[in-house]
Amino acid sequence: MYATQRPSRSEFTPIRTLRYHVRQWGQPRPGQPALVLLHGWMDVAASYQFMVDAMAQDRHILAPDWRGFGQTGGGGADSFWFPDYLADLDFLLNHYAPGQAVDLVGHSMGGHIAMLYAGVRPERIRRLVNLEGFGMPATKPSQAPGRYAQWMDGLHSLHQGEMRLKTYPDLRGVAGRLMKTNPRLPQDKADWLAQHWSAPTIQNDGTRPWQILGDPAHKLRNALLYRVDEVLAVYQRITAPTLSVEASDDSLARWGLGYTLAEYHQRLQSVPNATVATVQDAGHMLHHDQPEALARLVEGFLAE
Repeated sequence: MYATQRPSRSEFTPIRTLRYHVRQWGQPRPGQPALVLLHGWMDVAASYQFMVDAMAQDRHILAPDWRGFGQTGGGGADSFWFPDYLADLDFLLNHYAPGQAVDLVGHSMGGHIAMLYAGVRPERIRRLVNLEGFGMPATKPSQAPGRYAQWMDGLHSLHQGEMRLKTYPDLRGVAGRLMKTNPRLPQDKADWLAQHWSAPTIQNDGTRPWQILGDPAHKLRNALLYRVDEVLAVYQRITAPTLSVEASDDSLARWGLGYTLAEYHQRLQSVPNATVATVQDAGHMLHHDQPEALARLVEGFLAE
């Protein structure tokens, strides 16, 4: 099992209508901005542990479990919307760093949320780091009718119990799932992540399979189209120096979304002060694959 160098502490904070789980490392220091870490889709705040352990500087770090992930409940919702993530983050910052600008780092979905928030609330962000938060492919208005229908069909499947997350007989099974998704993840780190990424559930037959800590409603296709023109209008209002970090593996090409890295770089040109860096020998989960290299890169940028 992986041995943590900087153990975190958990706190549950009332945010809007939810009891938000927030993981913290270090203590607040006068004159030092908080560092806020945002995880991606079907991930949890503990996912950043390896990068935090590799950091040279001891600082106050906050990492929430997004609504419907990890130890933060979904509040009974059967759909999740991006505006809610932005509002949740706004409330979290008002609670933990009132009136202060923070350093914000987000991975994947969390990276895209960080970019949007930095454009909506530019005064709240001192420096911004986006780890493979590419956003989504462009859409066309003609796709709207089909998208609404697809969303409603998905809701029927969800409420009929047809949309579930897979369970595993034990933690080793969960670790194997993590390693299958990311072949670079070693066994010790997979075992450590598995205990934070899942929890045992008691079944009617008395068995206790381990279930991923994510609400199955997150699997629903969003009813609303992804409007690139709106996203770029938000990007143009980002005032924080921005570092976009990519893995050497081309995640967009691997996913086959019909959306390329070149198109993402084109969108980045709307951000007033953005630079791009690449972490070698890494895939999409670059904070697992190369935590030491990523920590050096992020800390160097935040210290500039």
